[in-house]
Amino acid sequence: MSVKVALLKAISQGNRRIILIDKSDFTVEAPTKEVNSPTILSRQDFPVALVSMPFVSYHRPSIQLGLLKAIATSYNFPVTTFHFNLDFAQQIGPEIYELLCEFRGHLLGEWLFSRAAFGEDAPPDEDFLNLKKLHIDKKMAAFVEDKQRIQDLRLKEVPAYIERLVEAVEWDKFKVVGFTSTFQQNTASFALAAALKRRYPQVKTVFGGANFENEMGLELTRTIDCIDYAIIGEGDKALPEFLIALHEGRDPAEVRGVVTRRDGQVTPLNSRPPLRTLDELPTPDYTEYFERAGALKLLPEDPEQVVILPFESSRGCWWGQKHQCTFCGLNGTGITYRAKSPQRMMAELEELSKFYPNPVMEAVDNILDMSYLTTVFQQLSQADPAYKIFYEVKANLSKEQLKILHQGGVISIQPGIESLNSHVLKLMRKGISAIQNVNTMRWARHFNIDVGWNMLWGFPGETEEDYRQQAALVPLLRHLGPPSGYGRIWMERFSPIYFEKELFPTRYLKPEASYGYIYPEKVELEKIAYFFDYEFEDTRPESTYKDLAEQLKSWREAWEKPEKPLLLYWAYDGFIQIEDMRQPEQPLTYLVEEPQASIYLSLSDQPHTALSIKSRYNLQMPVSEIEKYLQKFCDMGLMMRDGNYYLSLAIPSNKPRYTVKDGRICLNLPLEETPVAQPELATATV
Repeated sequence: MSVKVALLKAISQGNRRIILIDKSDFTVEAPTKEVNSPTILSRQDFPVALVSMPFVSYHRPSIQLGLLKAIATSYNFPVTTFHFNLDFAQQIGPEIYELLCEFRGHLLGEWLFSRAAFGEDAPPDEDFLNLKKLHIDKKMAAFVEDKQRIQDLRLKEVPAYIERLVEAVEWDKFKVVGFTSTFQQNTASFALAAALKRRYPQVKTVFGGANFENEMGLELTRTIDCIDYAIIGEGDKALPEFLIALHEGRDPAEVRGVVTRRDGQVTPLNSRPPLRTLDELPTPDYTEYFERAGALKLLPEDPEQVVILPFESSRGCWWGQKHQCTFCGLNGTGITYRAKSPQRMMAELEELSKFYPNPVMEAVDNILDMSYLTTVFQQLSQADPAYKIFYEVKANLSKEQLKILHQGGVISIQPGIESLNSHVLKLMRKGISAIQNVNTMRWARHFNIDVGWNMLWGFPGETEEDYRQQAALVPLLRHLGPPSGYGRIWMERFSPIYFEKELFPTRYLKPEASYGYIYPEKVELEKIAYFFDYEFEDTRPESTYKDLAEQLKSWREAWEKPEKPLLLYWAYDGFIQIEDMRQPEQPLTYLVEEPQASIYLSLSDQPHTALSIKSRYNLQMPVSEIEKYLQKFCDMGLMMRDGNYYLSLAIPSNKPRYTVKDGRICLNLPLEETPVAQPELATATV
């Protein structure tokens, strides 16, 4: 008999209750899948609607709707998505609609729906259209000048649109209607939600998205009557747990990340940490988007036109974890970087490609996972058919890295360039130099990768010299793609310039003026605003940027013409030939002989100092002589200098300079995408 059994017998004789504790009491078991339980099966009687309202682009489905539908469906809830932004685009015209989507910094789209959202509580509207910021953009200025058209949109077309949506769907069959809101989607979502609550008060509404991050979501939940619940932060786990709680009759506000309004106050927020393992997420379901876009004739008829499919391979920002860019307000509290495994990413791209033939796959990531260069993109280079992909990247990519992206199907990147001055970039905390930015642009052009970027200014600590240098540099870069936009930085919530007030002191800081024309008085604008008007104590006058702005305008105008500027070189035995068509009407050819030719070529792949190219290429001349040649190239506008680093600006041609055809020597076009006529070229010898 064991000691344990003998002890049990002895104790039992004293009529004492015995509780035996063994190792099973300390084992945490994984929850079992109750796919056949009554609770799970009854979720089929708990239908959910997920809605995307104006203003987001009609060119792409909502990844928020597609992903949350797939997640909730995996928990056995029947989910229907509604891309109602498509309906409004079709109603007012796709071009005007897309213009309103792009002009998001001054909230014209939010103002158009504010009366429908808040009724008589909306602020008076007579002065909104006179805001100066509405007239910055040429297209928007022309649109705003037609005040009758805008008033008809706000007071007639918007209410008719909301009423049509209420009548078009059997809303009373849904238990929950969820709204995703980013940038200018708040008031349109509130307008529909308020109309639904008036007609179907039993239907529960839940809101989430970037506009509900942190205190923005708490204040909106406190003050906007049509919000029953809000999910603060990522909804991948919070939404299904919220639905389960509501379905089972438990308090949904006890779910982490979920809040509601009770007795005029918001319930305490029990924050949920960011999702760590992205591989467990399903592939977004975009079925309804394509059905709806097709029915509304918003899909392109020309097969060459672009259809965009959003995908997500990572969240957060690995650079921002170390040094968040001073002006960046993305990510909110979710800056921690997480990425899907290469295997999961490849499988998802294949699955998404089935929704539409030959789409552009658009990564919604803030930054590319650099490990993908040796995993995902190596595999994508072998894919058949090849994908067309967009990514946001850090702007220090090398020639070889850009070549890998090109071979893997990347046709467009957003490198976060933001400036062409290393001092300003340091103030931004970009962790990169101006010469690296330019080199990324060079090799992207060589590999036919489109580069989207902006030029920003207005950072504390910058100097007039910073902008004189950039104004002088810009004409040398006309053969590279110009910025999409330029101007003073926006003040965004969650950015260091917003929350690091001791480092970035301001003379004033207040919500961007548009908010005061949109929200009722009971809403504390300081808590719900994402954009702010401000003035730093250390700031330069607008005249500092005038010359640079004029150069940037000229750069963009040059790229609107059929003949794109070029600066190309061809290497031969003993010399190189540089064709300078940065000013196509004044072309020039340079013939560069040895040893200068080798020096120029040595600075083509990446920037170097004079000392480093001497040792790297074993040049038999003193550093002072090398520097003399480098300065000569800079004086001729064929090279740039950044501190002690130099970079050749010409791009190697993709094709031989001359070919023989039918016994004749023919001059090749320098780039396939630039079929320009070849004029007689003047010649200069270095």
